[in-house]
Amino acid sequence: MAEYPKITVIIATYNKVDWLSKVLEGYKYQTYNNFDVIIADDGSTEETKTLIDGFKADYPVNITHLWHEDLGYRRQTILNTAIVEAKNEYILFTDGDCIPRADFVETHAKLAQKGYFLSGGYCKLPMNTSKAITAENIKNQDCFKVDWLKTQGVVSSKNKLKLSVKDTLANFLDVVTPTGATFNNCNSSAWKTDLIAINGYDERMRYGGPDRELGERLFNNGIKSKQIRYKAICVHLDHARGYKTKESLERNLAIRAEVKKQKKTWTDFGIVKGED
Repeated sequence: MAEYPKITVIIATYNKVDWLSKVLEGYKYQTYNNFDVIIADDGSTEETKTLIDGFKADYPVNITHLWHEDLGYRRQTILNTAIVEAKNEYILFTDGDCIPRADFVETHAKLAQKGYFLSGGYCKLPMNTSKAITAENIKNQDCFKVDWLKTQGVVSSKNKLKLSVKDTLANFLDVVTPTGATFNNCNSSAWKTDLIAINGYDERMRYGGPDRELGERLFNNGIKSKQIRYKAICVHLDHARGYKTKESLERNLAIRAEVKKQKKTWTDFGIVKGED
């Protein structure tokens, strides 16, 4: 696998140690190990640090914990810090509530291509199923098996399809799916140089589309996207979204409309502040 890029996996998190623990279990059993992990922590309490330190003691790849003070929702700020700190040429973005299937990192590595970013999705689980998943279920990949998931609750037809298809059929479905190949922070990857070229995330943005906006600036800068929603599989653990507000959604939509209208590639509110 020497021809595949070295990857930095950036996991965004905030005060959800039970879910983050399951996610980190998932990255212990990857079929591709030429990667490291950065946990981009938007101000969690000491409990999260304790959990991460426990994993660091016996983990197959290096884990870096990046933390900043909790001053409200500043997820994009800590993600920009993580982009700069990433040691590898290729960056895979995901969240602290998305457990990766064993071939998740390998899929991103195999399909990485210059001039493109990769766009994946997730299989959303109900709360009872999310809670039922144990470290053992992750190790033996039960939580990606339709039959096992059925024993824990309802499995949607979309999830059944995503979790069941392989190879040729997965490729076909990625081509014909009507879902756009947008930048989705739960499951997307890009070259670090491409992210730096557009100045990373717009730190004005709160919940509701900041990843899409980053992808739109990548498009404006000549980067294309490839759909991998049926090939790069992760399961999304359920949770409340108390940070979702009407004001943040409206503000983000206005920023995205400006990016589209002016075909912007750069944000003045990203990694580097106040430059054109």
